[in-house]
Parts: sequence; structure tokens; C-alpha cells
Amino acid sequence: MEKSTYHNAFSFLKETIRARIAETRNEQYSSEISLRLDGESFLAKLIETHQATADEVIILLLALVPHVLPGFLDEILTESFEAGTEIPDFGGVRGTQFRGIQPTAATACYIIADADISKRMHIMRLFENSHWFHKNSILRLEAPLSGEPKMSGRLLLDEEYVERLTTGRIPRPDVGYDFAAEFIETPLDWKDLVLNPSTEKQIEEVKNWLKYEHILLKDWGLAKTVKPGYRVLMYGTPGTGKTLTSMLLGKATGRDVFRVDLSQLVSKYIGETSKNLAKLFDKAKNKNWILVFDEGEVMFSKRMSVKESNDMHANQNIAYLLQRIESFDGLVVVATNLKSNMDEAFLRRFQSIIYFPKPNAEERFKLWNKALPSKIKKDKALDIKQIAERYELTGSNIVNIIQKVSLQLISKKSTTLTEQILIENINKEFLKEGKMI
Repeated sequence: MEKSTYHNAFSFLKETIRARIAETRNEQYSSEISLRLDGESFLAKLIETHQATADEVIILLLALVPHVLPGFLDEILTESFEAGTEIPDFGGVRGTQFRGIQPTAATACYIIADADISKRMHIMRLFENSHWFHKNSILRLEAPLSGEPKMSGRLLLDEEYVERLTTGRIPRPDVGYDFAAEFIETPLDWKDLVLNPSTEKQIEEVKNWLKYEHILLKDWGLAKTVKPGYRVLMYGTPGTGKTLTSMLLGKATGRDVFRVDLSQLVSKYIGETSKNLAKLFDKAKNKNWILVFDEGEVMFSKRMSVKESNDMHANQNIAYLLQRIESFDGLVVVATNLKSNMDEAFLRRFQSIIYFPKPNAEERFKLWNKALPSKIKKDKALDIKQIAERYELTGSNIVNIIQKVSLQLISKKSTTLTEQILIENINKEFLKEGKMI
């Protein structure tokens, strides 16, 4: 947290509250403190991005107070009123463990509007779904207890925005009940990826969207007609580079990539899958993340004719997933080995459908040369080009084989790779997949 920025911000809030209390008590009060923010602070950038009004800034600061200065509001009230004095107009509640005053919407109304009914009505509209507080999942109003007025709800700042406002960074969520996806990254670069020209050309289209999305939607005005986000289907044999491509797209554009754990998402209990999907997409909203659905046929398969309640349940899950993916503002990658099993409704909604074929002989030769460690010396009789032409392997197969070969050589205290050792391990890789050389 930028100390000077927040010191000034909370001093501004304190003086604003003191001025309101003085006015309520018909006392004179003057203050020369104005809101001055460091332009590099996250708070300043947030205010600038949304062109926040003074009222919105006060509400933001009020919501942040319990997380930073628990005794802030108590201190102000104690200096103005006797201990134990009730001030109904001020609002606020105390928790069972957190003993400081937690501001409510009523607190914001008192500080900003006092008894001005029209201004209070205006403040109430700041908590509607159409406001940028809600649209960007920044701040919301707690649902009041049964029978209590709406404005008695606490001002709740989203946990991630608490982190961003106090530490300046976005914490990566851990895979778990509330977020069924894991962060993935790679030390590799584009030069390490070997693809055919057609696949590379289609990936360039995705890169262009990641680079120029903002210009397309904002500067060129296509936000009115183009749906947010981008959806890509990558299909082909396992090990041909689909997941690696997704990670490299994130690495090249500074975006976090998360692989969705479909085993945690899909539930046999009616309604649970939709709830899990909602948690996933709500967490990922407005984060600029890339979501990768590996083995996409598990969730994106063709809808079935309804013969029993389970069929209807499965179709509802597919429809809900389709809806959430279409409204997601980031990049969604669905990777599958079986494009033919994909639901037609999904296929129509992908902006790009990219085929990852098995590498040809020339591409396999490149993969072998890139993957072989510099420590290995090739035996004179070993012709890697001939090996590449003879054995149809994917990039993943080749990496697996080289790992086994390297361990074998290390155990023998050798660095020389012979054709016999290599072919033995190629054979093992084929057998592992139920294939014969």
C-alpha cells in the first residue's frame, strides 16, 4: 500500500465525517484537506479508470476502512459524542469478533447526504446492478436481515480488491472448492514450439485479439456489436501442443493461465455443476485471465435426447456453460482430442477452431533437435533425421522418450546416445500407448 496516498485518503475521509457531524450539531467546522492521490497507486488508477465521483470515492474508502483501520470510525465518534451515545443516523454494525464499527449503506448516506432525501435516493442507486461497483465485482451491499431496511446492509469490498488496494497485486486463487482451476505456466518460449504453418497462422489471429482487443472494442467502437471475450477450440491428437500454446499465449501477453479441473466442476447432484461453474466464472470475471478447458469433450459433448431426468440435467449444464462462456470477457480455450463429439451449439460460437495435427517428419526432426539436451553426444551411427522420418511421434512423446533416455545414460555414467538405446525407448513409448512399432 502506498503510505502517502492512503494517509491522505483516510485523512480526507476523516475530515469529511467530522464536517458532517459538526453540521448536524450546528457547529462551525472548516478543513483544508482535499483528496490528493499518487497517480501510480491502485486506488488512484481505479478512480481514474471509472471517473469516480467524490461520493463513490467516499463509499470505496468506507468499505476499505475495516480492513485497514478497525478503530477509525469509533475514534471519530468518541471525540464528538459521549461514550455509549447512540447515533441512529450514522448506521454501522459491530460483528461478533470484529468489534470496530463496520460501515453500512446508512453510514454512507449520513456522511454524504445527511437528511437530503433526493441525495439519499441517488446514493441508493450506486448499489444497483448497473453501477460499475457491481459490474466489476468491486463492492456490493450486504443483504439486510429479514425486515430490516435495505440500507442497513454492510458495505462489502470484494476480497480481491481488498488485496489490490492494500498490496497493489491480484492474488492467484488456489484450486479448491470455490475455484476449480489451477494456475499453469511454462519456462518454454515460442521458439520451442514446433507447429505446421496453417496452425501457426491461426494462432496469430488469437494473438491479435489479445494484443488489440481494447482498440477493437473501445477505439473502433465495436463493443456495441461484438460480444466480449474470445473463444478458441483447439483439437487434435494428445501431445501436439494445445496446452503449451495456451500457456505461451498467456506468457506473451502477461495474462495468467488457469486449467479448469472438470472433475471438480461436474457433479452428479442436480444444480451443483451450475453452482461450481458460477463460482469459477465469477472469480475469473474482469481478471484478463485465460481459462483452458482440457479434455473439453467431457463437458462440451453433444446434447442428448431427454429420456430421463439425468439427461435433462446434463443438457441444462451444457446450456449454462454455453451462456457463461459467451459472456466471459477473457480468452477461453477448449482443448479436445475429439472434435466430432462436440456440441454444434458450441462450435458455432468459437471465433477460432484450430487443428493441431501430428507433426510431419520435418517437424519431428526439429522437435528431436530442440529437445535433446546439450549434454548428450550422438553416436556416429545415430541418424536423428532418419529416426524422425521412421517413427510418427508427437512432441509430448519425444519429450517423454528423451527423459527416459537421459535418465538411462545418467545411471550408466554415460553421455553417448546410441541408436539401440533410442529405439528401445521409442518402443516403450509406443507400447505405453498400446501401439506397435
